[in-house]
Amino acid sequence: MSAVSGNTRTGSAPGSGLAVPAHARELAARLSALFEQDRGIVVRLSGAQRRLRHANDRLRSASDGFGPTWNGSEVAVVAALGEIHGQIHRASCEYQSACEERRQLAVEVGELAAGLTDALCTAGFSRQNARRADVHQLAHGAWSASSETGSGR
Repeated sequence: MSAVSGNTRTGSAPGSGLAVPAHARELAARLSALFEQDRGIVVRLSGAQRRLRHANDRLRSASDGFGPTWNGSEVAVVAALGEIHGQIHRASCEYQSACEERRQLAVEVGELAAGLTDALCTAGFSRQNARRADVHQLAHGAWSASSETGSGR
């Protein structure tokens, strides 16, 4: 980190004396892309969870109807249970896969976020403003640290 004199406005907006380095904009762009990737993983997690709930509800309603036969045939019971089992298995596998993918993504996001914070601090921004930087705006060169101060985030 660079030493900042008392006359330098640490954390000021890029247009007021502190330039955002190209490396920081590149890191922000990579983080922004990872956040979009995470959004896709969350959609997959939600879908898998919905399929698990649906299969579980089918299993619960099927168990209420179990007696000597279900829909008049033991074959129908076995077939329905096999289908529900398959749905639960596929949804569980998808959920576990998406969770692992998201965990790995979180590690990469953490490393990039630390690198971005360091790059901005080296350029003279305060650690607080560097941590609060909007990576989507920063990636496009539109972030203003002054708009972040006092926002309560």
